[in-house]
Amino acid sequence: MKRRNFLQQTAMAGASLFTAGQSAAATPVYQQPADNPFNLNYAMHDGMFRNSAGADIIDQIKFAYDHGFRSIEDNGMMSRTPELQKKIGDTLQKLGMNMGVFVITSDNWHWKTSLTTGKQEWIDKMMTDCKTAVDVAKRCGAKWMTVVPGNFERSLSFEYQTANVIAALRKASAVLEPHGLVMVLEMLSDNPDLFLRHSDQAYMICKAVNSPACKMLFDMYHMQRNEGDIINNIDKSWEEIGYLQIGDNPGRKEPGTGEMNYKNIFKHIHEKGYKGILGMEHGISQKGQEGEQALIKAYRDADNFL
Repeated sequence: MKRRNFLQQTAMAGASLFTAGQSAAATPVYQQPADNPFNLNYAMHDGMFRNSAGADIIDQIKFAYDHGFRSIEDNGMMSRTPELQKKIGDTLQKLGMNMGVFVITSDNWHWKTSLTTGKQEWIDKMMTDCKTAVDVAKRCGAKWMTVVPGNFERSLSFEYQTANVIAALRKASAVLEPHGLVMVLEMLSDNPDLFLRHSDQAYMICKAVNSPACKMLFDMYHMQRNEGDIINNIDKSWEEIGYLQIGDNPGRKEPGTGEMNYKNIFKHIHEKGYKGILGMEHGISQKGQEGEQALIKAYRDADNFL
């Protein structure tokens, strides 16, 4: 499922179950005290707790905080109004929460054959979006931004495409680095046309860009589909990983719904001393408030590794 449709469909699924009985959600079935955060820093997204907290993202953030979550991520932050970006940032700061990734590319051009071509028009788009992202990040308190280099350019060898991507990312890094911002390159499994698909490939590109503003986004759902061996591949690319995301496979739902042993994976990440964010970029296996409570319990179970 493509990123531009994923969160919309997640939110729509929840919206069909959101009724005037919202007040009944004030007493959740499964709740941890607000002062009982998880061992790792998991980040919910807009729509994930819509049935329990309502449609307003600010209310969802507060609900997430009350259940122990300490971060959010929002792929569509660039498209929100500056006023809402700042309101989200102010809310997070007040609660002591963190802002995770948003997608840096406007108009979803990262799904096209773009940076691999080496063409100036795509470099210009990247530079424009990076400059816009600096302002967005300041308003919402973000540090990390997702970048996807685009699809294969069939007229060029893999090596020339790689060189083109590295050159473009070096230019983008020069915009972000002075502000302490980090673009994280995501390896995806959505379709075989995507250029960036494997952790060793992203690791090599980050090494070549050689900037603290260019790191890897290791989405464990995508990597389970593309290469498996999650713990070993995390270890091999650890120096260049700037951000992690979660999703069980098959199905791209919460931990415990597929084949991946997330309790062991989380334990390994914790033992490595990871202090960053793990984005909950997945759907929910059950509907309604019951499904959202089951999701919270699934994270409590998987996070119970100490």
